[in-house]
Amino acid sequence: MSVLALGLPDFLYALPLILAIGFVYAATRDEKMSRILANAIRIVLWTIGSMAAIFLFMVVVF
Repeated sequence: MSVLALGLPDFLYALPLILAIGFVYAATRDEKMSRILANAIRIVLWTIGSMAAIFLFMVVVF
């Protein structure tokens, strides 16, 4: 089995948590819904990108 195939189901559990954290954090910073959505999407993408970078680093090193 590939490393990516083993890690995918665990990552799917993290998606709702990442979305919730992104929306709550963005909502505490602004009151306009359009800015909340824009900031939440940015936070979610940064979080997923960071997790992916760390995952790829670990796959390469270990």
